[in-house]
Amino acid sequence: MVVSAFDLFSIGVGPSSSHTVGPMRAALAFAEHLRDAHLDERVARLRVDLLGSLGATGRGHASDRAVLVGLEGQRPETCDPDLLRDIEDRVRADGMLWLRGRYPVSFDVDADLVLDGLRSLPFHPNAVVFSAFDAAGVTLAEKAFYSVGGGFVVTQEEAYGAVTQAEPVFVAHPFRTADELLARCEETGLSIAEIAFENELAHRDGDAVREGLLSIWTVMSGCIDRGARTPGVLPGRLRVPRRAPELARQLADETASTDALRGTDWLTMFAMAVNEENAAGGRVVTAPNNGAAGVIPAVLAYYRRFIPGADDRGVVTFLLTAAAIGSIYKETASISGAEVGCQGEVGSACSMAAAGFAAVLGGTPRQIENAAEIGMEHHLGMTCDPIGGLVQIPCIERNGVAAVKAVTAARTALRGDGTHIVSLDNVIQTMRQTGADMNDKYKETSRGGLAVNVVEC
Repeated sequence: MVVSAFDLFSIGVGPSSSHTVGPMRAALAFAEHLRDAHLDERVARLRVDLLGSLGATGRGHASDRAVLVGLEGQRPETCDPDLLRDIEDRVRADGMLWLRGRYPVSFDVDADLVLDGLRSLPFHPNAVVFSAFDAAGVTLAEKAFYSVGGGFVVTQEEAYGAVTQAEPVFVAHPFRTADELLARCEETGLSIAEIAFENELAHRDGDAVREGLLSIWTVMSGCIDRGARTPGVLPGRLRVPRRAPELARQLADETASTDALRGTDWLTMFAMAVNEENAAGGRVVTAPNNGAAGVIPAVLAYYRRFIPGADDRGVVTFLLTAAAIGSIYKETASISGAEVGCQGEVGSACSMAAAGFAAVLGGTPRQIENAAEIGMEHHLGMTCDPIGGLVQIPCIERNGVAAVKAVTAARTALRGDGTHIVSLDNVIQTMRQTGADMNDKYKETSRGGLAVNVVEC
């Protein structure tokens, strides 16, 4: 069983995969649990407890609004971003929400939506507990969920092995580590992208894989376009101005420029455009999460704009290669900032983008693995300390810098033969261990680092 590219690259809304998309999916799952247990018509009141990191930064990450939308039956893939922005005002005014869009249920936003950043559950820092009560106040159902990064959600029972999430899917070329992936390539003579493609055939046919990946690129590209032409100020008390539109205008006007590094300015703009859209709660692709959603689209856009011969086939190769690397992070470490800090978000995205870029430039499997290793090695120890709990500072610029690092990592790896001292598996395990040792205040709680050393305006 290998994590699918369509799980790592899923369409959702901003500003956070673990704090917005995950809680929305958990809320929808609880609503569907009530339906399946034939309880939804008996529910008179609901309560939601956002715990740990979800409680600490829930308002800045829209976790509070995401659970309301999910309880009303909305999915991240199809939810109108405007609904997410407006729902709290409506529920607050009405004093109720509509369970799965069908059943009116009493809901007091101030009393029934609890953000408790000091209380955590043992399995993961991102926990949400849903409770449903009848008209007499008797508990009908209570269920805990964990948002484990990248929009992935597990129940309390799944977390502790009481039940399995789903029947395992057996793929053609199973691997869990980078060494195993390289071994599969050597045994079969296939590239990393070809290994990933044949594994995807366990889920869907080849045409669906290619069309699905190109659809993901279309959403990514559309997000860049919207971010590059939408001026204004980002939501939240920081009042951060959008910079990507002005940067895009300047670059478009510099057609006669001979600046050798002008391409990196485009790369930075692409990433910032995505992350400004994400910060505004727009439609984005988790890649592999929302906080790092700009890195892979930026490097892909750079490939399409600046690399001769770039085409759709290259886009598919890029995304399959990046997904193969991302699945190793998901399976053996973490892509959750609340668990390992930003090294697991922007660091993993940089590593995946470096691998994808090396692949479309003709890299061998070992050169690609080297590119991925370089991309992560130079993000080790990176903290997650968003000011005000908003996915804005330092997140937006950080994506731009990581996109440049991904291109540099790929080009550096391609100058060698793939031989290097620190393996990708070494650096992934180091990232996991570093995350375990990292103080919790540096892991998406906004209780340390820039979040406390910069005065909010």
